[in-house]
Amino acid sequence: MSPSAHVTPLQRASDTEAASWHQVVAASTAHDMPGVLAPSLGQIHAQLTQPALGSRRLTWLATTADGTTVGVAGLRLFTSPSQQHLAELELTVDPAHRRLRTGSLLLSAVVAACRAERRRSLVATAAADSPGEAFSERHGFRRALILNHLMLRLDELDVAELLRIADAERPGYRLTGWTGTVPDELADTFAAAKNAMNDMPVGDLDYGSVAWDAERVRAMGKVVADRGDTLQTIAAVHDDGTVAGYTEILIPQGLPPRVQQYDTAVVPAHRGHGLGLWVKAAMVRRLRAEHPGVVEIETDNADDNVHMLAVNHRLGFRSYRHTREFQLDVPAT
Repeated sequence: MSPSAHVTPLQRASDTEAASWHQVVAASTAHDMPGVLAPSLGQIHAQLTQPALGSRRLTWLATTADGTTVGVAGLRLFTSPSQQHLAELELTVDPAHRRLRTGSLLLSAVVAACRAERRRSLVATAAADSPGEAFSERHGFRRALILNHLMLRLDELDVAELLRIADAERPGYRLTGWTGTVPDELADTFAAAKNAMNDMPVGDLDYGSVAWDAERVRAMGKVVADRGDTLQTIAAVHDDGTVAGYTEILIPQGLPPRVQQYDTAVVPAHRGHGLGLWVKAAMVRRLRAEHPGVVEIETDNADDNVHMLAVNHRLGFRSYRHTREFQLDVPAT
């Protein structure tokens, strides 16, 4: 069968191209993952036009002869020193145009770019038991990690238990919080705490690590703000002034009813004091007070991250779907 689409690189997305990209993603999400919220047009536009942290992005469109966009692909090229071998793929084909080699054509362009950029590891995410999973395995990707996605509905909370956890004293520690970029007086110690994320379970992914410093955490705050989203942080600070643990929530632009959990981490030297549960409970309390329109928090954990899964279940998070992380080892030639 001859190709039904033509693949071209996208240099900088126009409003029309961003809208076409959004249509493909929304149609695919509704078809493959009923009940999962697709990103908004504003989020897609920001993703395509705003710089990301610690990476740069290549994009492609697959269009039919009449100019209709039927598939999209984005390739995130990581720039951190220990991740320069790594690229991350997002590939979506409109359900009405599948099985016409559109996905294969997009993937061929992506793999060629990986070789040109000297990337040996290409990672991708697909919903469990979805067409994306079958496509990945058919094209030589191997399963590397299972992610358990959980949801907390704020209207179903055990509020008394939440407040008991959030208000509990942790001798030697205090809670603090901020919106957006970390305050200057905590920037260095917050960056040191961010490095605790490097020991989270990543299965068989060749993911590398990220070195956080004050400059990088400030850059993260700017990236989130520039794309119109809001980042809220709650941290546990030790009596010596260092950040011992923290949790982050991303509130997408437009204040939708569902927000996203970002990082939660406790510095190894401070583990065993219940700080992860403490900061997450305090964050939920803050969301209820400041953003009453928020009704759901979504998070995900590796299936073997037993400790964080236990923390989330204690707060009332419940599993509602799984995704799988895949990796393709890209040959040099």
